[in-house]
Amino acid sequence: MCALMWGILHMITGISAAGPSAYNSYTLQALSWLQGRLDVDNRVYLELAAYGERYYVSFPPLPSVVLLPFALVFGAATPDNLLVKLYSLAAVILIYKAVRHLGFGQAAAVAWAFLFTFGSSLLPLTLEGAVWYHAQVLAFMLTVLALYLITEDRPVPAIICYALSVACRPFNALYGIVIAAVYMSVSVKAGESAGRVLKKVRFGILGGLAVAAAIGIFNYIRFADPLEFGHSYLPEFSTQGGTQFSLSHIGGNIRSFILRLPFRYEDGSVVIEKFGFSAFIACPALTLIVIWIVRDLIKKTFSVEKAVIAAVFVLHFTLLLMHRTFGGFQYGARYCVDLMPYALFYRLCDLRKPSRTEFVLPGLGFALAFAGTILIHL
Repeated sequence: MCALMWGILHMITGISAAGPSAYNSYTLQALSWLQGRLDVDNRVYLELAAYGERYYVSFPPLPSVVLLPFALVFGAATPDNLLVKLYSLAAVILIYKAVRHLGFGQAAAVAWAFLFTFGSSLLPLTLEGAVWYHAQVLAFMLTVLALYLITEDRPVPAIICYALSVACRPFNALYGIVIAAVYMSVSVKAGESAGRVLKKVRFGILGGLAVAAAIGIFNYIRFADPLEFGHSYLPEFSTQGGTQFSLSHIGGNIRSFILRLPFRYEDGSVVIEKFGFSAFIACPALTLIVIWIVRDLIKKTFSVEKAVIAAVFVLHFTLLLMHRTFGGFQYGARYCVDLMPYALFYRLCDLRKPSRTEFVLPGLGFALAFAGTILIHL
């Protein structure tokens, strides 16, 4: 299914299915590391942070770590476009395995995993391994892997995978609240003591702290601030007066990324909104989690675990709405991909059989994402 989908999309768009991306900041950073440097040569078309008369990649570093062996072999021609496909394919397989535990039949699990993943703004991100997409798709896969490992009662690798996802997308740190609360709650309900649970996860916590420390040291060496990834030193924020995160952005982002339709009238005809419309249309997984929350509230089946997931989901969504663009310069709403694992985790806390709605909405989302992915590249 994935091969057919990507084959059609690449044939129509003309994008190389497995080649390098022109927006290869992570490859440039990996090559610099191999030369013993932390800075990179300036490229005016890349989002590079200017600090101390040097230029640095302004994104968390994990994708460059993954790219190191590829940079050794391929140099600047790393197969970025192939790697984002492998990340997303791994996520589909993990979701398939997870929902099989819920009693999904084999065909239903395949369809649900495929539509849940690609019936969204994630689909166009898998065509090209540009710096923004590379980090986001890798973070999505690592977050899904962490949630899957939790369902398998393997908290140590789950916590480490979660920490690695934060090294791609900093706001993914919020998933730590969900993973910790749900795992503790489920374990205690199963008869384990809180002390026993903490003992089981201690090495995972140490591993996660080691990842956090490595990121902090990396940031401090570059920007003298362990929490600074470099975005503050992009020209649009450091010299042009822009504000990256602000409450003042929420109103406009709600109008664009919650209320806006995917179509508009232009010169008497209907055209797709290529860059920015409702996240609940672009990512049906978000619509599903809202439906599930409302249903559970009405039926009084809203468990502690579900309440935690819902609360952190709303918090994460609100923080993303404070961003100046909400990732609005790609199909749909790119940042809403970061929120999709909440819907998966919420569903994994519910042992009921799948309903028709769970296939219809992602199916419609896939049709729209498929068409939209073609249109934004034509």
